[in-house]
Amino acid sequence: GRQHCRISDQETNGKNSTASSNDFSDPVYKEIAITNGYINRMTRDELRNKLAEFKLETRGVKDVLKKRLKNYYKKQKLMQKEPINGDSYYDYICVVDFEATCEEGNPPEFVHEIIEFPIVLLNTHTLEIEDTFQQYVKPEINPKLSDFCISLTGITQDIVDKADTFPQVLQNVIEWMRQRELGTKYSYSMLTDGSWDMSKFLNIQCRISRIKYPSFAKKWINIRKSYGNFYKVPRNQTKLTIMLEKLGMNYDGRPHSGLDDSKNIARIAIRMLQDGCELRVNERMHAGQLMTVSSSAPLEGAPAPQMPRYRN
Repeated sequence: GRQHCRISDQETNGKNSTASSNDFSDPVYKEIAITNGYINRMTRDELRNKLAEFKLETRGVKDVLKKRLKNYYKKQKLMQKEPINGDSYYDYICVVDFEATCEEGNPPEFVHEIIEFPIVLLNTHTLEIEDTFQQYVKPEINPKLSDFCISLTGITQDIVDKADTFPQVLQNVIEWMRQRELGTKYSYSMLTDGSWDMSKFLNIQCRISRIKYPSFAKKWINIRKSYGNFYKVPRNQTKLTIMLEKLGMNYDGRPHSGLDDSKNIARIAIRMLQDGCELRVNERMHAGQLMTVSSSAPLEGAPAPQMPRYRN
């Protein structure tokens, strides 16, 4: 019942990216298109009343409410047409938002090292946060945190001094994921807020720690891209606080705490899944470079996590 987040104009032309019989002459799709026309003409109050009638979430800006109602109607109509197989989607999404060493103004020569590794485990069947992982990391190149970094992240010098180095923390992450049978019993995908966590922070950190880039993190869902494509908003409106605000939610916790950021990103992911978005892998690392994954690529879960080998 979820839509691909790449759909750009399908709610107005009545076509569906995943169905084979998506001809406009199909009466079901014609009905969906007519319904979408009615929804486009509704006021915000009318949208909220209709959503409340169906016991759906009524918070969010008008465009979000329209998208939510269209997807609800579409899902109902398509379920009448053909049962949806819900087994093909990821069982879990692992939300990651690293915190890294930084200096005010971030001079270009400064090397960022990961100092907090959080994971929020989102169950896509229950749409609830099922578990969390958090460990701090001891930086090696710049072991002394800047005052700016301490103030921004709330991570103190004492915390990182007592922490394990990155390879040990990564081993703990992998063990935690294995215990939850990710990649073996359950399919899963990684999810981040933007490209930097994997393509920059993790990439740089693996070089510093002289370990190969972990295979389980080579593909991920960049929720900013997914959100922008799904709700039709420009990229500059996909910052974490703006996404929450547009969905009618407030930030919970302390901004720039990796774990709190991850929990808030997970809340956005939950709302998007509820609104009918099929969050899909849309970015990957290949030969050390960031690349886009086509939305028509097969839906594949990440591999079972393994500790990467050390570089020579």
